[in-house]
Amino acid sequence: MRVTATPAERNTQPQSGVRASDEDRQRVVAELERHTGDGRLSLAEFTDRAGRAYRAATHGELAALTQDLPVLPPLPPPPVPPARDQRNLLVALALALVTIAALAVVLALFR
Repeated sequence: MRVTATPAERNTQPQSGVRASDEDRQRVVAELERHTGDGRLSLAEFTDRAGRAYRAATHGELAALTQDLPVLPPLPPPPVPPARDQRNLLVALALALVTIAALAVVLALFR
C-alpha cells in the first residue's frame, strides 16, 4: 500500500487504521526530507514531523504528516554502473590494439 497519495486519494484513505511498517515510516520521512530541501518545511517543522512519523502506528497518522504538502514526482532511478559486457569489450579492444602494434613491430623488423 502506498502511504503518499494524490490530494484526492488523501481525502479518501480507506485503510487509515492499518498498522504502518518501518518501511512506510522511512518512506514518509524521505518525502519530508525532499519537501524540506525544496523549502516547503523549515528544519524545525521537519524535525517535528519526522519524529511523529517514527512514532506513528497507523497509515492514517503517516498520511496526516503530508496532508498539507503537494505530491512529489518520483525520483529518477540511480545511474547504472557500466555493464560487465562493456568492460569486457574495452579489454578486448585493448588486446586487439596491442596485438596489431606487436604485428607492426614484427613486420618492420623483417623488412
